[in-house]
Amino acid sequence: MSLIKATNLHRGYSVGKKRIEVLHGIDLSIQKGEKVFLCGPSGAGKTTLMYTLAGLEQPEQGSVIIDGIDLYKLSKKQQAKLRNARMSYIFQNYYLMPELTALENVLVPAMIGGKANTDAAKAALDRVGLSHRYDHLPAELSGGEQQRVAIARAIVNQPEMIFADEPTGNLDSKNGEQVMQLLLELASQDHATLIVVTHDLSLAQFGDRTLIVKDGNVADGEVATLT
Repeated sequence: MSLIKATNLHRGYSVGKKRIEVLHGIDLSIQKGEKVFLCGPSGAGKTTLMYTLAGLEQPEQGSVIIDGIDLYKLSKKQQAKLRNARMSYIFQNYYLMPELTALENVLVPAMIGGKANTDAAKAALDRVGLSHRYDHLPAELSGGEQQRVAIARAIVNQPEMIFADEPTGNLDSKNGEQVMQLLLELASQDHATLIVVTHDLSLAQFGDRTLIVKDGNVADGEVATLT
């Protein structure tokens, strides 16, 4: 059984009197432990698709089944509980709290889940190569280091699913590739399912599968082969 199964997803927006259709009946399945990259041009719908799969944006039509559970038939409270227990998120903008140290930022999701563990937060920072940065504020870290803190924050609760929206978008190519390789390595070690939105096909080649999202659809039978 698929870990994530989406069926007939539709999502659109109204801008003034104009209606913009973003998702056009997308069907896809993602297996446990799979590393899937969602690629495509700006405005294609890839971020909306990821947010819909991740429980952050409800579709207007269709369903998202997470390990047999119909995500959008749960109450808002149940959805939030599932997200906190089984999912984590990484974004292009690191969203670190500027007044908190690296260690304190990593502790935030564990505190929300009621199971804050300083040792686990330190271990997560160790895994991303920041054992020497526990007490540094975000302003004292480089962009690559800030994104590593965000990754540590994402893995501290050992989620089954990691959703990353353009996680290298604010980094240069060298740091971007290093961060992506680290994220893939950590997901593999933890047997986590990883879904990444990126416009960079050169990064997508490191995953198990690349889905090309274009005009609100997943093109060419979902799978695109990179050469």
